[in-house]
Amino acid sequence: MQSSAAEDRATDIATSIAVAMRQMGVLGLPRNYEIFYEALSGSNHELSLELVSLGKRPTQNELDKIGQKFFTHHHGHGIVETARETIARGLEDIASIIRSERCHMEKYGKVLNETTSGLASRENLSTDILQRIAGVMSVATNSTIDRSLKAANTLSDKSAELETVKSSLEEYKKLADTDPLTHIWNRRAFDKRMARIYNDKAGVLFHALILADIDRFKDVNDRFGHPVGDRILQIVAEIMRTSVREGAFVARTGGEEFALIVEGTSEAVTFEMADRIRDAIQNAPFGNLQTGESYGPVTISMGVCMAADAEGADDLYAKADRAMYRSKLAGRNQVTKFAPGQGGKPGKDWLLYRRD
Repeated sequence: MQSSAAEDRATDIATSIAVAMRQMGVLGLPRNYEIFYEALSGSNHELSLELVSLGKRPTQNELDKIGQKFFTHHHGHGIVETARETIARGLEDIASIIRSERCHMEKYGKVLNETTSGLASRENLSTDILQRIAGVMSVATNSTIDRSLKAANTLSDKSAELETVKSSLEEYKKLADTDPLTHIWNRRAFDKRMARIYNDKAGVLFHALILADIDRFKDVNDRFGHPVGDRILQIVAEIMRTSVREGAFVARTGGEEFALIVEGTSEAVTFEMADRIRDAIQNAPFGNLQTGESYGPVTISMGVCMAADAEGADDLYAKADRAMYRSKLAGRNQVTKFAPGQGGKPGKDWLLYRRD
């Protein structure tokens, strides 16, 4: 029960943030979401006061100044710059430790060689001299062992520090590529993923793009308000995410627009996947459990295009979008496959490219 309550509270905060940012005309950037989260969650009173002082239409420049003030080490470019400096410093420290250790080991090796040569060239050494030599070598060996242990501990600490920096960079990258409302990939991540499809000519044969748009979403917002609209977006995103196999790429690319990049499926299987998602959304309950008010049914229109039917990422998107538009014209709540007769540039013969 405690876990459920925490999840509900997190959802309420996320919805409040999305609504506040929308009403104030704030861009959906990760750094802006971070500022509003700190303000609305009540964890930073001073930040909250400064955000309120900006009024109802803060500029991006004003928000950036708040970010720079309150998130000096965890914000935007600061993360990258701080990480770069820490990595450079850490690598130099590691290199210095290795150089020092190598120099000390060379000196220790030289002492061993000289001692061995001296012992070999002399005969009948007294017990007293041998004991003195053994004592000196014992001190030198213990000193070398101690230095090596300290060097190993220092290297371990440096490695841990660099691992922390790596984790911070990965977390920031994830934040920058994630839609703050639905927690799936955002348009930035989608554009990068689309570009990768055509980097491997052979791989083009095994990719497909599905575009989806919620039908009459503006009517939903106008009738029930943006908080309800945002909750619907979250539910639709969750249905999409859980309806595809692991490895499929699901993104929110616009207000009520979504995209799925699938790999290793035929056109028929891709179409079936899209239609299964469409059906799941059509039959999902959208409403207020407390009041019994229904917000549905919610439906989506979808367009499918195989990567092999397009010349590149832009052409693939345009053709999938054209197919989705035909779903809208045909009455909505359906899936349409792109066909060459629907217009657009003819796709390349990627089988020829595969034989190169």
